Amino acid sequence: MEQNHTQPNLEVRVKNIIEVDGLKFKDLNNSGKLEPYKDWRLSPRERAENLVSLMNIDEKVGMMLINTRQMGLTQKDKSKTSHDGLLDEGIVEKGETIFALAKVYGTTHTIENMHLRHFILRDNWSPSEMAEWVNTMNEVCEGSRLGIPCLIASNSRNENTEFIFGMNDAAGIFSTWPGTLGLAAAAKGDIKNGGDASLISQFAQIAHDEWDAVGLRKGYMYMADTVTDPRWQRIYGTFGEDPEFISDAIGRIIDGFQGQTLGNHSISMTTKHFPGGGPRENGFDPHYEEGKWNLYPTPGSLEEYHLPPFRAAVEHGTSSMMPYYSIPSIRKSVEQEFEGEVIPFEEVGFTFNDYFLNTILREKLGFKGYINSDSGVTSKMSWGVETLSEAERFAKAINAGTDLISDTNDIENLKTAIENGWISEERINEANVRLLSEMFALGLFDNRTYVSPDQAAEAVKNPANWEAAYEAHKKSVTVLKNHNQTLPLTDEKLVGKKVYVEVFHKEPERATSYTEKARQECQELGQFTLTDNHEEADIAFLFLSPKSGAYFNATPGLLELEICEDKTVSALDGTTYQETTLTGMNHLKEVADSIHIRGGKVIMSVNVILPWILGNVEPLADVLIAGYDTYYKAHYEVIAGNSRPVGVLPLTLPASEAVIAVDENGDCVSRNDVPGYDKDKYMPEGLNYAYKDSDGNIYQLGHGLTF
Repeated sequence: MEQNHTQPNLEVRVKNIIEVDGLKFKDLNNSGKLEPYKDWRLSPRERAENLVSLMNIDEKVGMMLINTRQMGLTQKDKSKTSHDGLLDEGIVEKGETIFALAKVYGTTHTIENMHLRHFILRDNWSPSEMAEWVNTMNEVCEGSRLGIPCLIASNSRNENTEFIFGMNDAAGIFSTWPGTLGLAAAAKGDIKNGGDASLISQFAQIAHDEWDAVGLRKGYMYMADTVTDPRWQRIYGTFGEDPEFISDAIGRIIDGFQGQTLGNHSISMTTKHFPGGGPRENGFDPHYEEGKWNLYPTPGSLEEYHLPPFRAAVEHGTSSMMPYYSIPSIRKSVEQEFEGEVIPFEEVGFTFNDYFLNTILREKLGFKGYINSDSGVTSKMSWGVETLSEAERFAKAINAGTDLISDTNDIENLKTAIENGWISEERINEANVRLLSEMFALGLFDNRTYVSPDQAAEAVKNPANWEAAYEAHKKSVTVLKNHNQTLPLTDEKLVGKKVYVEVFHKEPERATSYTEKARQECQELGQFTLTDNHEEADIAFLFLSPKSGAYFNATPGLLELEICEDKTVSALDGTTYQETTLTGMNHLKEVADSIHIRGGKVIMSVNVILPWILGNVEPLADVLIAGYDTYYKAHYEVIAGNSRPVGVLPLTLPASEAVIAVDENGDCVSRNDVPGYDKDKYMPEGLNYAYKDSDGNIYQLGHGLTF
């Protein structure tokens, strides 16, 4: 490797700078000597190996855990903060919050005495405040025995969405794009029009610049999972159901955030959830026990549909990989092969699964980075190893190839596993070298320890970034149905016409506030004459934001995909209960009918965060649009013809409940492990998977009308 002799610009806040051979180095352990780990001329791996040789067991243990860390600004009791209120020093007892799986100590104690160096930030303060916090965290780290810095990770921050823990913890501060499905809809639309998915590359580059300026250097993103089971609650965070497109998008994401190789300005990516979370057991999610199985009932499905995006991630050099919680099911799967070899299914979660991590990911795919577990695998979502003690679970995960255990500060159980000889010192050192090599490559030990809060604020408010995001919103708008060429609503069509705007949501109070916002944005565009009374309107713009299920709890029955209110459905135990995905269904019909009675037009948009069954709403609409957490204003631009519709469906919408029906044995009529576009290969005769509207449009992958 070519040696780099360009003097980096070093900043220290606690330790000293030493000079050797006319060059400057940080004296991170106050020895007055230049040990290899301080020498920026050496490779990240050489430096990491030297540093690991100097670390004690407690420092190595702390390095292998990453935990959520709150900013001092979020701490309501300011007496429990330090460093002018920047660091949270509060103590949270075990079980007090979902993050406190073990007792959570204050920031300084966690860094100095527990030796953690990886933290997840879920708070959403301003760019300059986040940058100040990152700097202060690293100042505390610099003062420690070896001066090892910390690395701050975050979930996605650049999408327009309601708060969802573990996916969109923060939104609206950084340049705000449509949801991940919306990026896919826009990019796939560009491809359909003869272009490519460079919109994804542009998104990644812009988001990269913002993260880099703020000092967030590790992204828990993006999902490389292929959607195959339509009831999976996490579909909104994917790029859809097309493995070829997902592979291209994931490659572009990694190139944009990381660059060709990890360097001083890279944001290291954690691609998730290996080997794909799509093949759910009828939609249930492994955040709860009912969803702990991955099913592969179709020959070749794992290799054909689910693994290709992870191969692309490896080829583009993703820094780390996050395995899914779930267990590959022997009982409900047929034999699966990879590269001509039968895959042995050990019925343990993928974090604990030696064959998937070491044989498929490392040996066959050639993955060189580190493996970062999902949150809570040793304490809550420890599927397949529930009978083991927590210390034994640590041993099982780490021996299977997992290097970093997420959302825990449980140093005691990891240390117990090591002291009992269940994990070798060699394996602990290997994990530490992998983790520290990333930190060295990112420049955290040298000239990228500290960032400028002023530059952070500047980078994020760059108008060009927000304009690019808005263009993506417009491109994401997907016209599914345009009866009798209702759109575009040109100025001539609008003469003397009044427009009524309303937003429908599962939660009535949100519907009210969103309706105000939607009306205000419509007013701002200045092309429509608004009325608050649907009975005097000629045109209605109706925005539907259905919601179904919960992130951490199973529904009593299967996840509801119909847009419905107070629908009686069956629970798995045979009882019945009421299900609502959208409040105000009678009012919705009333508005549509009152418009149609006067010969008016109903333009309806459905927010596609799940592949909704549209039979209860599509017949009410002259125009049906799919949005994906897309701005209202972007819809209006397309409706008015200011912007030509580009977006296409990134996944197939099911025809009816009949095509996703589950029998008494728990088997689904459409294959759980096959994407929508291929489900008809396996459907019973007479059943077609994709929804067909009253105009004859089929809502399958790639469908989108233009004008």
